[in-house]
Amino acid sequence: MPWFVKIETGLVEKPIFDQYVPAHIAYVKDLNQKGHKAKTGYWGEKGGGMMLFEAASIDEAKAIVAADPLVVNSCVNYELHEWKIVVE
Repeated sequence: MPWFVKIETGLVEKPIFDQYVPAHIAYVKDLNQKGHKAKTGYWGEKGGGMMLFEAASIDEAKAIVAADPLVVNSCVNYELHEWKIVVE
């Protein structure tokens, strides 16, 4: 399956963002149970973060990102890209 990356920047203050972190974690765990190999985290030196995951197509990747609680609740702006792995 192709890999995709969601690169995000925050839109809300940390207390609001933090309200949705537990739902985001549960969402990522569910993706992993479905075989998407999702990994998520944030930048140590600045705001924003990234989620890396597998999906069958760009359309599936768009649907996956649209269901993220951080996106649903307007906590982040994001870019979605297919990531072409060169070396494993």
